[in-house]
Amino acid sequence: MVRFRPVQTPSSAADTARCLVVDDDSQVRHAIARVIESHGLATLEAGSGGEALDLLRREGELPLVISDINMAGMDGIAFLREALRLHPDMAVIMLSGVTEVSTAVECLKLGALDYISKPVMPEEVRARVDKALEKRQLVLQNQFYQKHLESRVLELDRRNKESLINGVQTLVHALEAKDAYTSGHSTRVSRYAVKTAVHLGYTGALLEQIRLGGELHDIGKIGTREAVLNKPGPLTPEEFEHIKGHTALGEKILAPFLGESPMVLRIVRSHHERMDGGGFPDALQAQAIPIEARIVTVVDAFDAMTTNRAYRLPRTPVEAFAELRRCVDTHFDADVVGAFESAFPDLSHLPLPV
Repeated sequence: MVRFRPVQTPSSAADTARCLVVDDDSQVRHAIARVIESHGLATLEAGSGGEALDLLRREGELPLVISDINMAGMDGIAFLREALRLHPDMAVIMLSGVTEVSTAVECLKLGALDYISKPVMPEEVRARVDKALEKRQLVLQNQFYQKHLESRVLELDRRNKESLINGVQTLVHALEAKDAYTSGHSTRVSRYAVKTAVHLGYTGALLEQIRLGGELHDIGKIGTREAVLNKPGPLTPEEFEHIKGHTALGEKILAPFLGESPMVLRIVRSHHERMDGGGFPDALQAQAIPIEARIVTVVDAFDAMTTNRAYRLPRTPVEAFAELRRCVDTHFDADVVGAFESAFPDLSHLPLPV
């Protein structure tokens, strides 16, 4: 029979500390309960392992359980296994007879924190209870600190990544600011890409990755020789191979702190692929090219065409859109070009450079 014995102390203390005593000998059980109560804890009593498990399922986890080993029906070992399966953080003390010491040691291996030999002495019970509760508190504190340390590490990692990304964005803008021909290019590409992606159904976190990918798509050009970037005439084959390396280099630069944003990395690597397989760095074709990269390919080309460059004058937005349509299915994805046009039906409101 399950028995509840409230300690004769203020209710707040009784509510916060309870001990379950499990023994099929009612005299032993009551005697231990009285010792526990005199030590400031409320007690619950159960006359068998099965009754004790029913109580734990009903009451939830208790700070402390004291259980006899040798009981009729479910013995103490079986009870211990199931009790700790239900509530792994409970402190459990086993009661053992003189001939049960080896069994008590087995209980320690199963997760019990301590054992008390019969006949029990009140002072020993109090001392073992204090020790068991102290051990449990240390375990819980360690779990708390570990959990919150992991959370802090994750938060610091997130902040570090954001700081690095902000630094990379600043670097992109600083590099562009040195070149009158490309100033503001990444910001415009990012804006074009986001509005186009919205028309293709992107929202939330995926849209943010497209925004960031558009802004960082040319970061690999940090490794491109300035003489090649600003050359006023056609590139030689060697120079073209050199500048083609900026896509893979950009992915390599960003991968260490954007591993959780694969869409950004795909944009950076694949924004110069072509639908007919004639692009770089992987010569992907059609649907093998990530859709987010196809978006940036279109808007990147549009901004390049409508911006004054060292080797040519800019085209008007109308002329640039006509060129996009002309190159559908060879260079550009038809659906993306259509979405880009839908996103900017009024060409007088494009975020073009002054």
